[in-house]
Amino acid sequence: MSYITSLLSSTHSREDFSCGKEMLDNYLHKQAKQDVKRKVSACFILSDDEIKIKGYYTLSNTSINRDLLPASVIKKLPPSYIKLPATLLGRLAVDSSFKGQGIGTMLLMDALKRSYDNLTTMASMAVIVDPLDEEAVAFYHHFGFILLPDSGKMFITMNQLEVLFNTTK
Repeated sequence: MSYITSLLSSTHSREDFSCGKEMLDNYLHKQAKQDVKRKVSACFILSDDEIKIKGYYTLSNTSINRDLLPASVIKKLPPSYIKLPATLLGRLAVDSSFKGQGIGTMLLMDALKRSYDNLTTMASMAVIVDPLDEEAVAFYHHFGFILLPDSGKMFITMNQLEVLFNTTK
């Protein structure tokens, strides 16, 4: 297992990060370190020199109500589960000075691979995202995420990731 990111550490210069979206900037500047410390989320950083942050994403456990999922997905799942285990890709952002270099795609693939590889120790039927805006919806849709109209969330199943990463568990 090889990833392009590392866990957020005190050596990373969080204050200098700016993606142009205040909510994502503020999260990294003010909250990410505390979330990691409290085990609320894991924050993964892409950095060349272990100081300047090019981008980041967060992962945590979540669940999703089965009635939010399309019938094509529900029919493959045990009927006894009202809530199904999933992985939340809570935030994904690229510093403005690195936009247009494919870093968002690299971060997404890193997050999806990390989520998929985690299936050996933690059950999850999908990766869930809650896009911030229409630009984010288009980004995730491009990679096969399906919109859940009643919630605004999007998801991709672990079965789809298995095909993407061409492996079997």
